[in-house]
Amino acid sequence: MTPLQGKPVKGKRVLLRLDINCPIDPLTKKIVNDNRIVKSIPTLKYLAEGGARTAIIAHQGDTLDYHNLIPMAEHAERLNQLLGKKVEYIDDVCGPAAREKIKSLKDGEIILLGNLRYLTEEVSTFEKDVKLTSQQMLNTYLVRSLAPLFDLYVNDAFSAAHRNAPSMVAFQELLPTAAGFLLFEEYKALCSVKYGAEKPCVFVLGGAKISDAFGMMETVLENNTADKILTTGVTGIVFLLARGLDLGEKTWNFLKDRDLLVFVDEARKYLNKYPDRIEVPEDLATEENGKRAEVDLEQLPKDALFMDIGSKTLEKFAEIIKSARMIFANGPAGVYENPMFEKGTHGIWQAIAESRGFSVIGGGDTVSSASRFIDRSKINYVCTAGGAMIRFMSGKKLPLIEAMEKAYSRDFQND
Repeated sequence: MTPLQGKPVKGKRVLLRLDINCPIDPLTKKIVNDNRIVKSIPTLKYLAEGGARTAIIAHQGDTLDYHNLIPMAEHAERLNQLLGKKVEYIDDVCGPAAREKIKSLKDGEIILLGNLRYLTEEVSTFEKDVKLTSQQMLNTYLVRSLAPLFDLYVNDAFSAAHRNAPSMVAFQELLPTAAGFLLFEEYKALCSVKYGAEKPCVFVLGGAKISDAFGMMETVLENNTADKILTTGVTGIVFLLARGLDLGEKTWNFLKDRDLLVFVDEARKYLNKYPDRIEVPEDLATEENGKRAEVDLEQLPKDALFMDIGSKTLEKFAEIIKSARMIFANGPAGVYENPMFEKGTHGIWQAIAESRGFSVIGGGDTVSSASRFIDRSKINYVCTAGGAMIRFMSGKKLPLIEAMEKAYSRDFQND
């Protein structure tokens, strides 16, 4: 990859792809953790101080987490505060209004364009169902509209490196390309972890967005990257269903409404093939008469939603974490935003913080929940990435890295 460091940018129009997708409070629709925004500042500062005319493209939310799909005016405000420089915002991704704003940029000025996920070609369901190559993406509205306006494309979005979307892999086909400071930092850090892992290695997988967990699970089990996988959150619920447990109609409908029942067969396959390496919850927590109630698997009510792991599960998982030499964690153990169901998430993070093993965590809700319950300095490496981190560590190729390497080969030959 070509680093941005040292590149002259004065007077150049720079298209900067960031990942500043943040956890959002479901009630206020306000940002609750701005870690990714903070980590984008070094690249932005370099461009602004170097006299670049910078337009930022970024996303917030998706079809899989529609409750987080909001306009990005607050993101611009946060960037403004952290950078100490005006970051203009326009609620238009690449239409006529956005293009006029880009053309009018002066040296050192910055504009944040509208939410990329407003465009069908940028949502995850489009990527999954249509499967365009980077060359085919040159015909997308985003690329056709923006590419002719810029002199340089900079990507600083390692946390979205697993996304094969036009904003991530297509502009490299047309524009000179460079990697931002954060992309370089995270890629190098994870390379050093990936090739120096100590055993036993424990993966702790939770949260509500489980497609990433299931996407990498088979690889890390087959390659013996993960000696143990501890399942919590919705991932744990799916594995309990795969074991034949009846969790009731409410849980079934919850998963069905979110198209998550498709993962039950996968979970059953992994349980049959790796029975000693996957740990599932032994008890769960639900609400009963306005209070937290922990219930063993044999006594689960059939008319409840299960919002956290129970104390028995927490104790068992904490012991496994304690003996690990390396820990990868992605996703909270329960609905930690509700004090009634924060115990599992709190306990897991406490166990990881106290472990002597080398710990790596990543992802928006992961970092947000860890920040709430522990001193994040107790974690050895905090990555802005969630799915990209896990997939990279499992040995899967990342579309962004391939696109950046291809652009590097082209630009190097042209130099």
